[in-house]
Parts: sequence; structure tokens; C-alpha cells
Amino acid sequence: MITIEKSSPASVDSQALIEQLSAELAAITGDSGKSHFNPQDVSGARAVWAVAKDENRQPVGCGALRPLSDTTAELKRMFSTRTYPGTGAALLAWLEKAALGLGYRELWLATRKVNTRAVQFYLKHGYTPIANYGPYIGREEAMCLAKRLTD
Repeated sequence: MITIEKSSPASVDSQALIEQLSAELAAITGDSGKSHFNPQDVSGARAVWAVAKDENRQPVGCGALRPLSDTTAELKRMFSTRTYPGTGAALLAWLEKAALGLGYRELWLATRKVNTRAVQFYLKHGYTPIANYGPYIGREEAMCLAKRLTD
């Protein structure tokens, strides 16, 4: 069984997951994604950093929310080690519920088009393509997606 809990991006478990994610992204896209992640962004009042753990309390995934506006949050550093089936879906559902609890009505995210596993995952979970936003504007390799949250 997966448990998901708030954590800090500076924790040992979080750092190990972030490094695994960065290595995987670099292998898929040629970019670790570190330049678009600031741990301070997911440590504020309306932000969340979460870690998923298996039944042995081993870290198997992570993800975060950071505010973009009063009603929109950005999903950041979503990652599953894929060692425990359903981790990504459970983590995403947990973050969506947390976003609603923080007053957000929509989640946005950015990934790379070449990261087809991530693109398909988000499409499967109700995210739809939107125009590139913020630092992704004009970046042909980027794909931005959004989902309207419902209670």
C-alpha cells in the first residue's frame, strides 16, 4: 500500500527522488529539469511537497504544487520510481485533492513532448494541452497541460 505525506524537498528521501528524476529526465530529454525547479517555490504558504512511500516506508515517488495565481497551481517534479504499481496515479490524486484544499481550481504543468510516458500519463488522467505559459513560451520542445479541478 502506498502512503503519501507532506515532506520537505530538502529531506534525504526527497533529495534521492529528485536525483533519480533528474537523471531520468536527462536520459529522456537531454535536460535534467533542475533549471525549472526551485525548492523554495514548493515550500511556501500555498505550496506542497509530497513523498510517496511503499509499505516498507521506502520512498517511491514525489511531487509538488506551487502557486501560479490565486486559483491556479503548477504541478512540479512529479516522479515515480515505478517499483510500486499505481504510485503515480495515487500521488497525482493526492496532489489534486491538496490543491483543492488550498483553494486552487486548476492545475497546470509542463513537460517535454519527447517524454511520451509523462504526456500519456497526464492525458489519461484528464489533463488537456494548453498554450505554453511562463518560461515555456516559445519553447517548441515543451508541452503544457492543464486540468480543472472538481470537488
